[in-house]
Amino acid sequence: MDFKINPDKTLILKDFLTGYAGSHSSKKDANKHLSENIEKMKELQDMLYAHNQYSILLIFQAMDTAGKDGAIKHVMSGLNPQGTQVRSFKAPTDEELNHDYLWRGNKHLPERGNIGIFNRSYYEEVLVVKVHNLLKYQLIPSKLITEDVWEQRYRQIRDYEQYLTENGTIILKFFLHISKEEQKDRLLQRIDNPAKNWKFSKGDIKERQYWDQYQKCYEEAIMATSTENAPWYVIPSDKKWFARLSISEIIVDKLKSLDIGYPTLEADKIEELENYRNQLMAE
Repeated sequence: MDFKINPDKTLILKDFLTGYAGSHSSKKDANKHLSENIEKMKELQDMLYAHNQYSILLIFQAMDTAGKDGAIKHVMSGLNPQGTQVRSFKAPTDEELNHDYLWRGNKHLPERGNIGIFNRSYYEEVLVVKVHNLLKYQLIPSKLITEDVWEQRYRQIRDYEQYLTENGTIILKFFLHISKEEQKDRLLQRIDNPAKNWKFSKGDIKERQYWDQYQKCYEEAIMATSTENAPWYVIPSDKKWFARLSISEIIVDKLKSLDIGYPTLEADKIEELENYRNQLMAE
């Protein structure tokens, strides 16, 4: 199954099977393949870092409890922290509200050779802000808040991501898609299991009341901003193990497609190294 979203087609999230698990017969089988992908990712990240021309930006968006934190933790477990930058985006601070909405994301873009991970992102500005009509609380001139404001923001995001890709940042965007029933089960687990109580937030219950509105906003945002250079992937996530495996395969495939490798030295540099080797051996 191809999880990449074609912007030319209408996206209806309820038509996607959130419990899909492909040909994998068990969690054990999937975790074996995930471990293999983690090792491949580790090798490719090392090349990416040494090559030092591309950067990778991974964006994770989802409804509450969909497993963003777990996916980041498990899929990225083999990465070298020295070449990895992770940023979680919560409610904007006063400083962030005093800038344009892309500013806080721009501050945390990965350096060349690095992999950047956004747990939520600037897409919150066309999701939670849209669902709860929060534009009126932001420091935006009222004359700029028109009926076309969301279409403008989709265009701005497309332009911004196009700019990034044209300057060497590879963007992959993942929407972890769960069913409303699965979310209910996971919220109950957080209530019933003392070890998971700390994960529960009453805000999750409040946001659940806006489920349909969020689904619609995700559909519109994904369709409007999934492009060839910065695609969205809708990942079935009722089974966490399958979601993690799928994400790892997409990342590995993208890294493999890049023209990266370890730098090669000029002949004079190689000769220089040989001289240093001889000096060390002569000690």
